[in-house]
Amino acid sequence: MVTGLLLGFQWTIVNAQSDSEGFLELFNGKDLSGWVGNKTDYVVEDGVLVIRPDRGGQGNLFTEKEYEDFHFKFDFQLTPGANNGLGIRAPLKGDAAYVGMELQILDNTAEKYANLHEYQYHGSVYGVIAAKRGFLKPVGEWNSEEVIVKGNKVKVILNGHTIVNGDIKKASKNGTKDGKDHPGLLREKGHIGFLGHGSVVKFKNIWIKEL
Repeated sequence: MVTGLLLGFQWTIVNAQSDSEGFLELFNGKDLSGWVGNKTDYVVEDGVLVIRPDRGGQGNLFTEKEYEDFHFKFDFQLTPGANNGLGIRAPLKGDAAYVGMELQILDNTAEKYANLHEYQYHGSVYGVIAAKRGFLKPVGEWNSEEVIVKGNKVKVILNGHTIVNGDIKKASKNGTKDGKDHPGLLREKGHIGFLGHGSVVKFKNIWIKEL
């Protein structure tokens, strides 16, 4: 059990496991301990975290704890045309793509996404920094991703390839790519979460190390 006190809020991660590199396990493969939010659509099946958007739930699934600078690792499996997102430094309410930051989780190969803006494809900091494409495994196979956030720097590594290595402050200095207001870029800490957009997506091996 790991406990701590954050701004008067007591948080607890039950039976958390850590590895030799100091990463803490965020998903135990059994239940949603340590997570808050949409526990109707997000369920545990055979040791895997799955979003089933037809179950009637609403909202996103977030870590109970907030994080500032971190190294986050997870595996994900897409279904055809899948669309999800990884919210970082986000509050529990509001659109994480704007009030926090959203890193796209998307089936780039789907025909319906052929004409998206560059900042909408997988791994991109939505509306702010475009990711390199061509490194997703075929739909149905498991992908491994790492997200390293330190200060204004965001790095995304997909299947061993760096697809984002940028500075959100510099990237938004003269306005964001989507031309919209992103107050979340100024947040120094927040929750990490999976953002449902109506698609079945699976996750496993979810680990974090605070920097």
